[in-house]
Amino acid sequence: MVLTVPQMLEAERRAFAAGASAESLMEDAGKHIAACVAQFHSRPGHCLVFAGKGHNGGDVLVAARHLAAMGWGIELSNVFPRSELAPLTARQFDLLKPCEKKSRRPLVVLDGLLGIGAKGEPRGAVASAIQSINRFRDEEAAWVLSADIPSGLGSSLCVVADATVTIGFAKAPLLEDAATDFVGRLMVAPLDALEPPAEADQAEILCSHNLRRLLPPRHFEMHKGMCGRVAIAAGSAEHPGAARLCSAAAVAGGAGLVTLFIPQECLATFSSATIPEVMVSPLESAADVLGKRFDALAIGPGFGRNRDGLALDLVRDFPGPCVVDADALNAVSTDIEVLESSAGPRLLTPHPLEMQRLFLRESRGRRKWLEDFTSNYPVCLLLKGARTLIGESGSPPAYNTTGHPGMATGGMGDVLTGVAAALLAQGKSSLDAAKLAAWVCGRSAELALRDCGASQESLRAWNVVEFLGAGFRDLRDGVY
Repeated sequence: MVLTVPQMLEAERRAFAAGASAESLMEDAGKHIAACVAQFHSRPGHCLVFAGKGHNGGDVLVAARHLAAMGWGIELSNVFPRSELAPLTARQFDLLKPCEKKSRRPLVVLDGLLGIGAKGEPRGAVASAIQSINRFRDEEAAWVLSADIPSGLGSSLCVVADATVTIGFAKAPLLEDAATDFVGRLMVAPLDALEPPAEADQAEILCSHNLRRLLPPRHFEMHKGMCGRVAIAAGSAEHPGAARLCSAAAVAGGAGLVTLFIPQECLATFSSATIPEVMVSPLESAADVLGKRFDALAIGPGFGRNRDGLALDLVRDFPGPCVVDADALNAVSTDIEVLESSAGPRLLTPHPLEMQRLFLRESRGRRKWLEDFTSNYPVCLLLKGARTLIGESGSPPAYNTTGHPGMATGGMGDVLTGVAAALLAQGKSSLDAAKLAAWVCGRSAELALRDCGASQESLRAWNVVEFLGAGFRDLRDGVY
């Protein structure tokens, strides 16, 4: 759910009228912020706090107090003297005891300078503080977390955050296309005392607490035949890696049986190169797939453009759910009406350039682009990007929250396709499979960065495959 700024202020007013206290809401918000820091940093480091005059400043002061209890070193940047702070923020200032820590790594900066009620261009001490935060990020590799909204968002001077913890509900300005580079990883800190208005935007912000209901624990007597049979039509002599990644991801995504269909001339190579859990079969015509029983099909990764006719046959005639990706999307762009006559549900997973071939963006924002396409074609669409969007006709769109810029490398889409196909084979709808796959792949990439020693520059798609198990666990554990 997404609220405008006036709607959020009204939700807070109603909560206070119903007996909630500003101090308790601040305490809860600060606990969430501290927990989000800990989620991304497995060992304590040094935390530099930029607190503004208002309650956003109080939120980060509470967070710093909780981080200090976890062993973090805390340093306050004195943007304003205590006498200028709001009374409740001043109280949190008094409760916080800065403490030193020998190591300044990891270095985390908390931005609590301005809240959603701020208007106009940042000036004076706030402007200087924003510039300082951005210098810490650019020159000292600080990880910046903004409370509720990056200070200055929408103005010419704004904090560039690696993550933003939005309090209660996502606010509309955070989801604008131009905001993504400033917001970074979006996390929602739920506050039970806040109730959204009935007229709020019903768009879904994908979080583990609203996704894990889609993936209940397996029955103890479950066997591989009950976990779905996945067919993957992918790969070519020129692009073998895409098929290997996609099929391995389908196995890690929980599929009971995975069969990779590849050109006859590549059979020996792929039989020895794929993981042992994947079966390999030749693909010469659509009948090779259609003549066997599969619960889901993925088509496109590394497929090449010399088999567009075969791709279109499979997209049109496969009777079950199908993930259409990569070169299969390019084939569909030459005959998009095939989507009107497909025999089963179709999940399309284009990146922006592939989407442009399917459906010109013109002057549309990303959300409108998705909504207009799904109004015209009976498919589920997963529009990739730094803030992946998912939707189908008749349902509100969903914004994925996980992931980071290290995923801007080849093979990530192949992994997503494999996981989505595995989830479809296990009986998930196209919409639910897309939501789960996007969130889990993004979270797996975050864990790979945190736990396997990779950097954003060195992260590989295979690292994400290796961490899919941890990503699924985090989904069930309810991380942010």
